[in-house]
Amino acid sequence: MKRLGAVPLIVIVLTAGLLGLLIYGVLNTGDDTSLDAAVKRGEQPAAPGRTVRLPRLGEPGSAALEDFKGKTVVLNFWASWCEPCREEAPILQRAHRRLEKAGAGTVLGVTYKDFAEESQRFERDNGLSFPSLRDDELQLAPEFGTNKLPETFVISPEGKVVAISRGQLDEAFLDRALDRQLEKEGT
Repeated sequence: MKRLGAVPLIVIVLTAGLLGLLIYGVLNTGDDTSLDAAVKRGEQPAAPGRTVRLPRLGEPGSAALEDFKGKTVVLNFWASWCEPCREEAPILQRAHRRLEKAGAGTVLGVTYKDFAEESQRFERDNGLSFPSLRDDELQLAPEFGTNKLPETFVISPEGKVVAISRGQLDEAFLDRALDRQLEKEGT
């Protein structure tokens, strides 16, 4: 009887292990329950992190998403060092003016690991008048799965996520999302 050498035995064991991992992975992939997948399916999941209080940028005090209940919120994660954030700033400012004029809500910026002085300079340079919060310790961003910038979430007055834009914001996308939301609200 011939004995298997050490190399073929290792190959057999590794192949069996990889096959086992593949089978485990296939059997354990359930429904995608991420925020993005839910919104894509037409669901309106509750906005995560509603009670996370963050310091206001350039103002005393703190705020949380729950403070804006009853209002449409365009939640935008940004940083002063993010070039796409600079490109989309005018779109967000126009959306803020629209929401403010209709009395329907606000854009709410959330800085992502940014220096307060740099964030405030960014706001001044871009003529931003919407409120921003500071997420220096990443208490809110991970709740939304945010790890790249910019990212934008449209949240209904009931606190539900109704639209998501990961990456630089497209004005047509935001206008459509706000049109649907404001029509629903009758404003």
